[in-house]
Parts: sequence; C-alpha cells; structure tokens
Amino acid sequence: MRIIIVGGGKVGYFLAERLARTHYISLVEKDRRVTEAIAKNSNMLVINGDGCQTDILIQAGVKDADVVAAVTGKDEDNLVICQIAKDIFKVKRTVARVNDPKNEKIFFQLGVDIAIDSTAVIAKIIEEEVSLEDMINLCAFKKGQLSLVRIDLPEDAPIVKKSLKDIPLPAESVIVVVLREDHLIVPDRDFIFQEGDEIVALTKVEDEGDLLNSLIGRM
Repeated sequence: MRIIIVGGGKVGYFLAERLARTHYISLVEKDRRVTEAIAKNSNMLVINGDGCQTDILIQAGVKDADVVAAVTGKDEDNLVICQIAKDIFKVKRTVARVNDPKNEKIFFQLGVDIAIDSTAVIAKIIEEEVSLEDMINLCAFKKGQLSLVRIDLPEDAPIVKKSLKDIPLPAESVIVVVLREDHLIVPDRDFIFQEGDEIVALTKVEDEGDLLNSLIGRM
C-alpha cells in the first residue's frame, strides 16, 4: 500500500518505521530539523511542510495514496488533513490521531474513517491487564456506530451452561467468536458457554449496555 503519514513526532516516526517494512511510506513534517533528522536515518520519502496544504500532500503522493494518517499533536490539523485527503483527493481510508478524547465523535461525524484516541488505547491496555471493566471495547468503526467488544465470562454469569440460542441478545448484536483456553471457536446456535470464556461480539454502540446485561447481567 501507499501510505502518507503526517506528523514526524514519536508517534508518526515509529509508525512510519514499522509500516515501511512492508509498504511505501511518505512522511510529512513541519519542523525542518525533525525532517532532516528523519531523512538521515531512513529510506522513506520525507517531506518538510504543512500537511494541511494541498501542494504538500501532492508532493507526498496523495493522488495515489491508499491511506492518509494524520498523527500530529493538534486535533484541528489532523481533522483538516483527513478532510482534504477524503474530499479533494478521494483517498479511500483516512486515519486520525485524537489528542483530546472530547473530539473523537466530531472526527467521525466529519468523515474520518478511523479516529484513534490515544487515551482510550492506554486505558484499554490497563483494563486488559488488571480487569477493571467487564467489557473492553476493542475498536469502533462505521463512523463510530459499531463496536467490537470483548467480554470475559465470570462464574456467576447468567449464560454459563446455556446455549447461544437461549440467550436474548440485542437485535443487531452478534457473537463473532469465543476464545476458550487455547481454542478459537465460532459458535453455532447450540454452542454452550462456560465460565472463563472470552467472547468477542459486534454490536451497535448504543446497544453495548444491553449486550453486557444479556451476557453477564451487570447493567
């Protein structure tokens, strides 16, 4: 894939370095000193300039890009970059870093395909390690309307020893897969749940609470 990354800070640089192993990467950065430092130590195309300007994006190859990822430290810049890429150059996929969690919904409303809230990512990692929450949101997509979630079944969950067909799930929620010990299981209607099962489900964001209630009865 041809990928443009705007923002040469730590996030942008390490993202570019990782993706450059298997993809064609163009990196855009405003700060000339940062640009020069990256150019000396990498083989990717590095451009000094403002990613909010169309001529800079054109230099980076936006007309042929499959993905534009805006990961600067300013939400307003990231939003503008993604809008230019999507609306003017018809880039298929735009990804934006969200520095202020309050702005995540706005990014989706204004057409950004994927908005990554670094605060939420860190929280997710913490939750994964110390089990602070019953439900972990793995990712959101379709402009934030759908979410992929993971739920671990405790021993007192009402669905333990029950079959999938007997569980009243929300109308537009689907159990995608169940992880049981070292096995990955795609459940059919007769699948019986057990304590400790890790359930991955797809649901509308507004139905997350109802889904959690159906599976573990804690809402």
